[in-house]
Amino acid sequence: MTGFGTADGVVGRSRVSVEIRTVNHRFFNPSLKLPLPFARWEGDVREALRRRIARGHVALTVRTQRDAQTASTVVDEARVADYVARLRVLKERFALGGDLDLATILRLPDVIVSEADEPTDDAAGVQLVGVVEAAAAALATMREAEGRRLAGVLTERLAVVDAAVARLAARAPERVVLARERLREAVRVLAAGVAVDESRLAQEIAILADRLDVSEELDRFHAHLAAFRGAMHDGAPDGVGKRLGFLVQEMLREANTTGSKANDAVMLQDVVLIKEELERIREQVDNVE
Repeated sequence: MTGFGTADGVVGRSRVSVEIRTVNHRFFNPSLKLPLPFARWEGDVREALRRRIARGHVALTVRTQRDAQTASTVVDEARVADYVARLRVLKERFALGGDLDLATILRLPDVIVSEADEPTDDAAGVQLVGVVEAAAAALATMREAEGRRLAGVLTERLAVVDAAVARLAARAPERVVLARERLREAVRVLAAGVAVDESRLAQEIAILADRLDVSEELDRFHAHLAAFRGAMHDGAPDGVGKRLGFLVQEMLREANTTGSKANDAVMLQDVVLIKEELERIREQVDNVE
């Protein structure tokens, strides 16, 4: 499900801003962008997101802002030594002219660092996860609002399916009667006045009626519809998306079986309508958490 959430806080001596965006995805698919000093807590951040978000492509970005009153800058002497050694090797290897000077070295990446940007203690990790959870809570509020709108759309689709299933249930007995009369008429024409074994004809009619009977399929369909509605309002802590997807799959199965058994143009129209609506429902359900 789509959503957006932000939160600000303090991690160590840095002000931190966390932004989380989600778009539809069938599985939990996180993409994290953390400042280098926070990379050590990537696993903790990922797990915090997993606890709150079951489905969706999740893009998290953490930005830091140094506190000018408490921050101080230092020169990373070990990095300077490494740069100097590497540059001297390159100079000798390629016979380069010129001298190394301090200004050149200081312009290289990560030579001058801020102590405020280098949190190392476990408390800073806890602070970072706290800000992430606050952003995730803001995200959840937005996703819940979208979920309520989506529930309204699914309810409308289910009403269309429900009405079509009711028409199938009303048509099914008529379909059996019509098939029986057609069979009797076909036997009469083929017999051409020859006596017909009524018991044998009755047996064939019974077999035909059993083959055309879709009452079990429609009963299961009603049960799946009721379960789907119940799941939408269940509020299960681990989400309902997968359960709804399973129920849609089962309803499609029943629709296919009903269509193949009915062998009736009127009923097939409703079967096609049901399958179209179920496909629309499945497209939405694949994104429901």
